[in-house]
Amino acid sequence: MRRFLICLVTLPFLLSWDCRSAAPPVSVSNQPVTAGDRQPMKPLSEMNWTDADQRVQKLADLNGKAVILDFWATYCPPCREEIPHLNSLLVKYGADNLHIVGLNVGGAEDMPRIPDFVKNTKIDYPIAFPEDELTRFVFATRSDIPQTAVFDRRGKMIAKIVGFSPAIQKELDAAVEKAVGTE
Repeated sequence: MRRFLICLVTLPFLLSWDCRSAAPPVSVSNQPVTAGDRQPMKPLSEMNWTDADQRVQKLADLNGKAVILDFWATYCPPCREEIPHLNSLLVKYGADNLHIVGLNVGGAEDMPRIPDFVKNTKIDYPIAFPEDELTRFVFATRSDIPQTAVFDRRGKMIAKIVGFSPAIQKELDAAVEKAVGTE
């Protein structure tokens, strides 16, 4: 009972503290964005992420598949809402056509929470950690999470979507349909 009361009291605070409300989708080009006078160190296709087994992967490694890079954190309610939908997209299109990577951007304090979060949330796709250059590219104009980048089979960015809601889900579905359909 005591745990329930503590959760009940702290839940509204946590929900309002960590994530901003969902925003409308934002389209961007496929070219890396510069931050001030700093030039990107490499093309988007060469930006990478590292999984829990310390394997490094990059977008160019996934040529021939549509790709979703989902930037999330365990403390973000819209991120939690998006995960079941991402799982359903993977089922709909199959792993041969669509590759999803959950890129955690919650920082060092979020790392210990990830194993239980993945287990309890039932994430059906790999979790990894983006390199700084990839994070700077994706968050160049907005820092809200989740941010979901959708790439076609040739590695071209179709859309970058910020937030998650029923309306945004429709935008995500349309972007994935376009990405998977590209030959």
